[in-house]
Amino acid sequence: MRYKTQRVGVFIDVQNLYYSAKALYQSRVNFGEVLKAAVAGREVVRAIAYTVKAEMPEEQSFFDALTNLGLEVKSKELQTFVDGSKKADWDVGIAVDVLKLAPKLDAIVICSGDGDFQTLLHHAKAKGCLAEVVSFGRSTSSKLIEEADDVIDMDKDPARFTIKVIPKGFRKAGKRIFKQNEQQKQPEKSQDNLK
Repeated sequence: MRYKTQRVGVFIDVQNLYYSAKALYQSRVNFGEVLKAAVAGREVVRAIAYTVKAEMPEEQSFFDALTNLGLEVKSKELQTFVDGSKKADWDVGIAVDVLKLAPKLDAIVICSGDGDFQTLLHHAKAKGCLAEVVSFGRSTSSKLIEEADDVIDMDKDPARFTIKVIPKGFRKAGKRIFKQNEQQKQPEKSQDNLK
């Protein structure tokens, strides 16, 4: 049950949604639509996007775009271990934020399919909050779905929740074809046109 007077906290596990969209749809996530679906016209108390810094050139513009959507962005450095493996996850950070904010909220919305959040949703419900999930259903833990009071399955409307990525090579080819088409549309300058 959603009411406009409900106070909502939205907690977005950016890496989880990013990799799900990439694997399932070869696309990026439309975080603006994720936020709209999670809020559903209710009063937002906090909306936090949890990100990992991977030292990629375009990541700062991505973080800025999240901020422009009205999200508070929390970032963590990617850890590289001696054996070369890399790790960074926000499970504990998200859990701490949810438990701290739960007394001020009517609904907790976890935007992730990670089954590790099942226990967190259980505790949030014990504190009197609705526990909701927004995720790609095909990559969401069945335990998380069972624990949630409501689930928005982004797989049911991928056109809304994803943005197709055009590979760089195709972008250049597309620009070249567009330019050629525009040149063909222009009337040829003949001697008659110059008079």
